[in-house]
Amino acid sequence: MTAGKSISLVKLDEYGVDKAFRADVLAGLAQQPKAVPARWLYDDDGSRLFEEITRLPEYYPTRAETEILKSSRDDFRRLIEPGRAVIEFGSGSSVKTPLILHSIEPAAYVPLDISGDFLRQSAAELSREFPDLPIYPVEADFTKTVQLPEAVAELPHLGFFPGSTIGNMVARTAVDLLRSMRQTLGPDSLLLIGMDLIKDVAVLEAAYDDAGGVTAEFNLNLARRINRELGGTIPLDKLRHIARWNDTYARIEMHLEAIETIAFDVSGCPVTMAKGETIHTENSHKFDRRSQYTLLLAGGWTPTERWVDTEGRFSLILAAATRPRNAP
Repeated sequence: MTAGKSISLVKLDEYGVDKAFRADVLAGLAQQPKAVPARWLYDDDGSRLFEEITRLPEYYPTRAETEILKSSRDDFRRLIEPGRAVIEFGSGSSVKTPLILHSIEPAAYVPLDISGDFLRQSAAELSREFPDLPIYPVEADFTKTVQLPEAVAELPHLGFFPGSTIGNMVARTAVDLLRSMRQTLGPDSLLLIGMDLIKDVAVLEAAYDDAGGVTAEFNLNLARRINRELGGTIPLDKLRHIARWNDTYARIEMHLEAIETIAFDVSGCPVTMAKGETIHTENSHKFDRRSQYTLLLAGGWTPTERWVDTEGRFSLILAAATRPRNAP
């Protein structure tokens, strides 16, 4: 079966620009310190650059998570009963998806991603590998509750959220996202989620500031996107990518730093940045077992199984939607 017709839930303005993108950028550049949510890094160009990042020698998470997905297939078959619809949040290229689809017996696959062209291309490629599996791509901002296609609405669901994308969010936003996922997936659902682990700072910083400069291009692509879609005049040659460990929050932070004082417009709104001032573009929080479980429980998910790669760098957790109860 080929991929089903994709559904788009993205709201565009009269210029064909995502309304939420324009609002987030204008609000983020007006505040102090400046910040733009990390999800806007992932337009089609950003998604392609990120896929290149996942293949870099410095970027260990993809290799570590792939190891877990390959080595734990028997566990997945034992713990995840056949007939669930797999709902992948932020599916990207769906490169890890076949590993879970081959391990269980899914009834359908629903990739959710905000990058529409990338989503449809990936869904078409996956449909060739799984010709008998119904695939229903949905172009949507998965940080909000998503209305799933009618064809899978009544099926039991398995949420799939690999790559430690949950680490891009501060704790309150991550909890809100987990609760939104529970709302999307339903009360009898499961969630298989990747979370990166705390480790040596040099290893972490190299993973987000590679020697080849691919991550820098990924970060700077946000400024290119702002210029292209929002009529921006950001001088790209006056910004540089920086990645640094913030031990207080247990996270790597990515910023775009002005190397000199600059002034530019975005959608007709003037913006200035002093030398050394930054636009905070991404967080990547790292976890230990206790902080992982605390976050999941706060978001309405009860951990049932946990796997770690052989080098102790990354973990996958299977969790079940927590049943409401009136007592502690």
